[in-house]
Amino acid sequence: MDRVRPFPSRRRLLQGAVAAAVPAALLPATHAAAQARAVDYPLAEWVPASTSNYTAASRPTTYPIDYVIIHVTQETYADTLAIFQNPAKKVSAHYVVRSKDGHIAQCVRERNVGWHAGNWTYNTRSIGIEHEGWVDKPEYFTNAMYEQSAALTAAICTKYDIPKDREHIIGHHEVPGSDHTDPGPYWDWSRYLRLVNFA
Repeated sequence: MDRVRPFPSRRRLLQGAVAAAVPAALLPATHAAAQARAVDYPLAEWVPASTSNYTAASRPTTYPIDYVIIHVTQETYADTLAIFQNPAKKVSAHYVVRSKDGHIAQCVRERNVGWHAGNWTYNTRSIGIEHEGWVDKPEYFTNAMYEQSAALTAAICTKYDIPKDREHIIGHHEVPGSDHTDPGPYWDWSRYLRLVNFA
């Protein structure tokens, strides 16, 4: 005959502790799934810009997406992300590509309008990609950066049916009214377009 215990056994307490720990163990996977839903490009990390630094929209329904605009940050990767997260700065781009390894951060969803071109019409009709580095320091334009950026640009062009040419993949300096010089004279457009078209 079993005796009724007034308190749960040690074994029951341990089983309960294990059961309680299971949801916590699932949190990283849940977080990863949530991040995957937050990014438009599967290889990107979600590092959101301040909502004060872009315009919420429903592109391409509200505005067609016709261009990819190539930028160079004139800052480090980390400082660029911090600028986009600072609500006082009033600037953002959709993506930032790190120099050393081509790692990509997405800061603004593609459906929203990033504030990167300095021209409202071009902002509404483009995806902006920033590249860590300086226009006068070609050593920042690494193989990894070119390759990962080109794969990103190719995916964007395919998604929005943007021709993979220099009329639609443009530098910031080519935006009407721009006073910027990026991506600068050391950006290898021939190489970049070749990589985009072979991605």
